This record gives sequence, C-alpha cells and structure tokens, in this order.
Amino acid sequence: MSTVLVDTNVVSYLYKQDTRGLLYEPHLIGQEAAISLMTMAELLQWAVVRNWGLPRVQQLEATVTHTYTIVPPDVDTCRWWASVRAQRSARGLPISPQDACVAATALQYGIALITHNPDDFEHIPDLRIITEKK
Repeated sequence: MSTVLVDTNVVSYLYKQDTRGLLYEPHLIGQEAAISLMTMAELLQWAVVRNWGLPRVQQLEATVTHTYTIVPPDVDTCRWWASVRAQRSARGLPISPQDACVAATALQYGIALITHNPDDFEHIPDLRIITEKK
C-alpha cells in the first residue's frame, strides 16, 4: 500500500458526496489517503464561514480524521514550502500559501497529489499530480 496526498477540493467532493468525488474514488482504493495540515484547516474554515454548529463540525472532524492521515508539518515542510513559493514566484506564477503547503507536503514525502485543480500546481518540479479534470 502506498500513500497519496489528497487535496482539499477532492476531500470536499468526497465528503459532500459531490459527483466529482466519484472520479477520484478509484485512485484511493488500496492506498493510504493522507492530507496536509492545510487541508484540515481549510475544511474547518469552510465550516466556520458557513456557520456550522459544533455537532456538525465535530462530525466533519471525525469523518476526516477517520478517513485520512493528517501529515504533520515540520521544518522540512517549511523548507519545501519556501522553495515552492520562490520557484513559482521566479517564474511569474504566484501560488497561494495554502497550495504551496499542500505541494510542499507531497514533495517532502515523495507522494503523489490527487487534485481537481491541477493548474494550481503547474510548474512545480518533481510534483506528481493525479487528476481527473479534463
């Protein structure tokens, strides 16, 4: 079993049972599904912005932490993050801090990133992308 990192959009599709999530289920079979700290933070922000109550937030947390391993950041993650941001900036291709954190996590551990927003991660050397977006 190998590990894959799942981007926030795909986790969201699967959680909400959005039909786009079905595209990614085959990529998760037999894999250890992981998420970055940033993905968990973005999901919680989504819940706060939408004024979810505590029981619903707790359900989200329980489902996500049962389904995915949250990869903890460390100093190496920060180095990868800085490198991703600097490389993209040098090419005139800014990347959000959030997407850079997700990319840094995948690069640090040498695992593929499953995303429905592949354009957000273009031109990042050695980042392996799995997408079903056509």
